[in-house]
Amino acid sequence: MVDKTSGKEKRVFEGGAMLLYLTDKYDKDNKISFDHDSDEYWETVEWIVWMQSGLGPMQGQANHFYRYAPEKIEYGINRYQTETKRLYQVLNDRLAEQEKAGQGLWLVGNKFTIADIACFSWVNWGAWAGIETKPFPKIERWLDAINARPAVQKGVNIPDEFKLKEIMSSKEKSEEHAKKASAWVMKGQEEDQKKHA
Repeated sequence: MVDKTSGKEKRVFEGGAMLLYLTDKYDKDNKISFDHDSDEYWETVEWIVWMQSGLGPMQGQANHFYRYAPEKIEYGINRYQTETKRLYQVLNDRLAEQEKAGQGLWLVGNKFTIADIACFSWVNWGAWAGIETKPFPKIERWLDAINARPAVQKGVNIPDEFKLKEIMSSKEKSEEHAKKASAWVMKGQEEDQKKHA
């Protein structure tokens, strides 16, 4: 991401860092964040790091082995789907704790924050990695609440309309999309192998 609002280019990479940067710079009223000296700020950082170091990498590998790998390796599929499910249980448990403590539907505090945004971006398309949310009722409620937000409905369709759920409505569409995506992933992997051989 490149922010040019200060008159010079400020480059920020990695999703978690981008969320922290954007809220620090532009969310002065703490609508989706917290003051830096609050416990909630650090809890938010913890959940962003949890997503960046656990949920994202594990579900990303589940996606790869389940959808994109040129050959089906059951060990890889099982390993990463199981770890992703374990992480979903951690998330579900946190949401249950928050509800029990009177904090509503959200991961931190009593409001929708960048912690929710960070984790939602993976969990919302978990089915693509072969992960069902039915065993996680708090996650299902959380996803429904986030998906109902008008800004989220708008945001998931940038830069293109989000069609993965429609694609997944039929086995044929899913397989066709996975085949195209796999070809793109494998092409990139081959190019990287040549560069770094």
